[in-house]
Amino acid sequence: MKISADLQDFCSRVGHDFQNAELLIRAVTHASIATATRPDNQRLEFLGDRVLGLVISEALFKADRGASEGQLAPRFNALVRKETCADVAREVDLGAVLRLGRSEMVSGGRRKEALLADAMEAVIAAVYLDAGLEPARAMILRLWSDRIGAVEDDARDAKTALQEWAQARGQVPPSYREVSREGPDHAPVFMIEAKLASGETAQASAPAKRHAEQAAAKALLKRMESRK
Repeated sequence: MKISADLQDFCSRVGHDFQNAELLIRAVTHASIATATRPDNQRLEFLGDRVLGLVISEALFKADRGASEGQLAPRFNALVRKETCADVAREVDLGAVLRLGRSEMVSGGRRKEALLADAMEAVIAAVYLDAGLEPARAMILRLWSDRIGAVEDDARDAKTALQEWAQARGQVPPSYREVSREGPDHAPVFMIEAKLASGETAQASAPAKRHAEQAAAKALLKRMESRK
């Protein structure tokens, strides 16, 4: 089966030529446009999540043979979480080849984090089923290589780190408040304020509310730790 030019370009970006083009088409097909004869990518996403987890676990295990489980686990979580998968998807412009229903296209589905993350995992599964574990591993390591090399020793998300910082000092968990929301409905930008019970605050903005919360938490934690 011959694939379209946009999918051929996508294959070049991820570095894999599919023998079974149906797998790739299914990987980029969202439920909003799926039919009985054209299934969506949800089953592939399930499998791809497990393949990604195996490859990243092995890469971290080999990269730091002296690391404890307590050190490896947060690094692993940072590398396989949905936000990271969506970031990788953006880097290979996966959104451009997603097959979406009209409602999803109108609402900005090609930029939605959840759709991008799920489709990235589905593509991983498609490569795995098309050619086996080694090509899937090679693709993952190529696309995640910079992140694997740069993952912090303590890769806990910023909100968790800030909460633990506050609780260690007898404070209740920090609060988060939406200060503003700008832009069109399909591409909003949120301004979030993180606040400690002691009164200190920090603000940050991002296209997704949870990203803005993480950025605000990171800014506030950095500010508090700089006062040591």
